[in-house]
Amino acid sequence: MTALDWRGQAGSGRLGADAVTGHVDDFTRWTADLTAFWEEWSIAGNGPLVLAGHSMGGHLVLRAVADRQVRPAALVLSAPMLGFLPDWLPLSVQRAWAGAMCRVGDPRRAAWKWSEKPGEIPRNRIELLTHDADRYADELWWREARPGLAMGTGSWGWVAAALRSMNVLGRPGQLEAIDMPVLLLAAAHDRLVSFLAIRRAAARLPKSELVVFGPEARHELLRECDAVRDKALAMIDRFLDRLGV
Repeated sequence: MTALDWRGQAGSGRLGADAVTGHVDDFTRWTADLTAFWEEWSIAGNGPLVLAGHSMGGHLVLRAVADRQVRPAALVLSAPMLGFLPDWLPLSVQRAWAGAMCRVGDPRRAAWKWSEKPGEIPRNRIELLTHDADRYADELWWREARPGLAMGTGSWGWVAAALRSMNVLGRPGQLEAIDMPVLLLAAAHDRLVSFLAIRRAAARLPKSELVVFGPEARHELLRECDAVRDKALAMIDRFLDRLGV
């Protein structure tokens, strides 16, 4: 198993207007990075190779497959970022607004205010992510131990790029052409990404399996309390076992 930092996130520096804002001008920059990594990594791989991604990472691995840049044996997507909230607002309106905000200022600036002090953790952030206080505290410990991991909000450029990429995945035939098994794990009450968008994507993917968690789960399914996390891991194990991975 190998993990990959996205350019401009985690320990891979920042591309925004400050030390904590996440930015990218186009999601294809990230899918190109993934493709280069996959081409090198897969040479040494044995047996069926699977790509897994969470949230934005889930979007990116799905986009790379849809664009035929990589071809794993299967995909595992945890709370994939396939739509923004509020999801009743049409994608065209969201794209127009983000495009306007990029034109009236630096696209690398933060798209929303996260806290009074850049990089400071909002008091109620845990309520968006997990019910497990210990696993959340572990993240905070690492941020203190390695300040370079601190990440704030996305930039307006990032928002616009995300919406453009969502529009690509929304085109007729894009998801329908993905003929590999795809497991999607989603929280029905997710307050960070659109559950409805995940459900719509699952319906369009020919070989998809959607596992839905209720109010017991927040966005970070694999950092949730044991009951949720164990179920999520068990579903992934069963999915991979059926594929002989």
